[in-house]
Amino acid sequence: MINSLQAGRQRGAKSKGIAADLARAIVSGELVAGEKLPPQRLLARQLGVTLGTVSRAYAELERRSLAYARVGDGTYVRHMDALASENAGSVDGAIDLANNVAVVTAEVDALRRSLGAIAVDEGLMGRILGYQPEAGAMHHRAAGAHWLRRLGTSGDPARVMVTHGAQHAIAAVLRAIARPGDTVLTEALSYPGLIALAQSMRLQLIGVAIDNEGLEPAALDRAARTFRSRLLFCSPTLHNPTGATQSLARRHEIAEIARRRSLLVIEDAVHAVLCEQPPAALSTLLPDRSFLIASLSKAMAPGLRVGYLEAAQPWLDKVAASIRTDLWMMAPLMAEIATRWIDDGDCERLMALQREAIQRRQVLARRLLAGQTMRMAPDFPHLWLELPVPWRAGTFMAALRQAGVLVRGPEHFAAGRIAMPPAVRISLNKPATLELLRNGLVRIRQCLRDRSAAETTPRTAARPPGSGPAPPAG
Repeated sequence: MINSLQAGRQRGAKSKGIAADLARAIVSGELVAGEKLPPQRLLARQLGVTLGTVSRAYAELERRSLAYARVGDGTYVRHMDALASENAGSVDGAIDLANNVAVVTAEVDALRRSLGAIAVDEGLMGRILGYQPEAGAMHHRAAGAHWLRRLGTSGDPARVMVTHGAQHAIAAVLRAIARPGDTVLTEALSYPGLIALAQSMRLQLIGVAIDNEGLEPAALDRAARTFRSRLLFCSPTLHNPTGATQSLARRHEIAEIARRRSLLVIEDAVHAVLCEQPPAALSTLLPDRSFLIASLSKAMAPGLRVGYLEAAQPWLDKVAASIRTDLWMMAPLMAEIATRWIDDGDCERLMALQREAIQRRQVLARRLLAGQTMRMAPDFPHLWLELPVPWRAGTFMAALRQAGVLVRGPEHFAAGRIAMPPAVRISLNKPATLELLRNGLVRIRQCLRDRSAAETTPRTAARPPGSGPAPPAG
């Protein structure tokens, strides 16, 4: 790699030429996701250019979403699945099995009906254009509380706030209860949005070991004691990316540890709400020290940025102050659409269609990837594929990119410095058609069979250090 950069420099390319050479190496797979680029001073010395020249080259890679910088740690190759969503022109034709979005069903028809009804209600139109309480209008909160009852909650509107999606809810809670330097415990593989928030808020994420049910109680207790943390973020139902769901006994164990170690628990139920019969939320065992967060984005439509947050009364004013600082209030029109979908039954119908679409895609995946070690859960739109020897996640993703398929590797979900499992997450919901999904799965099957690529594809990203900024669409 250095030799090719040297040639570029001799041709007078300078910073743009260095950036172009590095970009070609990233897109081709020569430099793979998570690989650390040479330190800027070292590269400048090797190429015989100034430090500023290399700095400008690295900045150009960041601008093009090909790399990201970690303060005090260096610059890393960005995940190509992030590149697919942010810089699609460089990976034209790739089948996206990486991004996490709901399958398109009948949402447009439901939206058309709701907007039509809203448009002829002059009194409602006036209220929608006015200021609302930061926690949301009471009838919007009541609809959210009713919807969350599917998770075994109290259904008390006074405990529910309306947010601009789940990511906003998590940010509002963290700003209310955490301070820079605090530690946050979470699954070793966790929600990428949390990883990005922790970095921006200068919080230290501690990855806790997981098993087939999610968080390991003994590991959680040990981490809480060792790091003296008071915050836990977890996904007890349909953990992303593995699809694990905690048993009732496991939930009681986790709740007991939270009480004994004085942990405040932020529960991510974004995928849980899509379950036809979801288990009771962990937060129901910890009503005074938990925050339950859900949204409509993964269950129906990502553009409907409506989230619901249930918490104990003493915390609501603090979270409301955080929301007020962020955006003053949730957009009333969005909240009104969500309320109508819930009240009119559209929400249940759309989620039923979503579950049917997921089931069809799971059937296809089981057939085309038969014989592989993988985990799929009912109503969960992803599969967690364990890679056979000699594949590693980084090498497999690079080989798939060459085949025109994008998936998510474990580094995308890594909470801190952890050993990367040889596995990838395949999103079954992103392709617009079953035929497109079938083509992507066939290419994955072919790649799995071609073990020679595992030996020839670079392996350097199999265990990247730490976790960088997370791309969108967890």
